[in-house]
Amino acid sequence: MPSLIRFLIAVGFVVGIVYGAMFALATFVDPQPREISVRVPPDLLQPE
Repeated sequence: MPSLIRFLIAVGFVVGIVYGAMFALATFVDPQPREISVRVPPDLLQPE
């Protein structure tokens, strides 16, 4: 049983670090908006 508790604590610690990193990225990093243009081939615009 002690090894199971140690394993669960280690997994919880790793999950906490990952969750904290994701939260920090979502909170402190602002994406830069920019325009996007996509070329559509004329073949796709005309129905057959």
